[in-house]
Amino acid sequence: MAPPAARGAASSARLVVLLVLALAAAADVANAGGVKALTPGGRVVHHNHGKFTAGPWKPAHATFYGGRDGSGTTAGACGYKDTRADGYGVQTVAVSSVLFADGAACGACYEVRCVDSPDGCKKGCPALVVTATNLCPPNYQQSGDSGGWCNPPREHLDLTMPAFLQIAEEKAGIVPVSYRRVPCLKQGGIRYTITGNKYFNMVEVTNVGGAGDVAAMSVKGSKRVKWTELKRNWGQVWQTGEDLTEESLTFRVMTSDHRKATSWHVLPTDWKFGVTYQASKNF
Repeated sequence: MAPPAARGAASSARLVVLLVLALAAAADVANAGGVKALTPGGRVVHHNHGKFTAGPWKPAHATFYGGRDGSGTTAGACGYKDTRADGYGVQTVAVSSVLFADGAACGACYEVRCVDSPDGCKKGCPALVVTATNLCPPNYQQSGDSGGWCNPPREHLDLTMPAFLQIAEEKAGIVPVSYRRVPCLKQGGIRYTITGNKYFNMVEVTNVGGAGDVAAMSVKGSKRVKWTELKRNWGQVWQTGEDLTEESLTFRVMTSDHRKATSWHVLPTDWKFGVTYQASKNF
């Protein structure tokens, strides 16, 4: 017969094994029915793997809008008040409704190259990277191949004029292009600007790196406000009816590739409406 100490050690070891097996069985039961782990907000948990990478090249067409200095293009359907002030400049694009996806594409970055147009493309067919900041609306009064360039199901890029002139000749008007999603490379952290009032807050999110397009967002206060999911108001403006005043605020942003970035206490306790606050980190 084994001594008491040995018997105790063996019992402890068996207990650990049984606990591990029980946990594994519980996980199997959850997964067997297709049940996936959820966040407190009810969203499926996704594990991040690496960084956002460029997607495949796709065919489309590009036109231009606005003035030669980019005038008439610095606001729009994404909610950005001034793309110059927000750091996007006029290297931007209005995308057709198929790409716009009710504002989900706002903030996404695209590499664009003029192709298959010897008279329309700039020599050497240079490429440029632009950020989606606006919608190119359909024009159902004209056909998709004659004026209704942004009609569904066309994937179309309506560049600012300064951006268009980097890859194509103005006289061309419209050119065939090849484009792809690429990572958004940003300087500094994600930026947050709250407008509205204490009973209805609208949060504009800018300077988002990685995938660039925000798919979900939540906020947490330093006192009474627990993690609260925001709803998309329009474009990259998110809303909540929670009273966020007099609290240091933390925001969590999830991009379309399910990667998350948490900006801890990015707004101080005495934050002000209309003031932009920048986090220390980005994607």
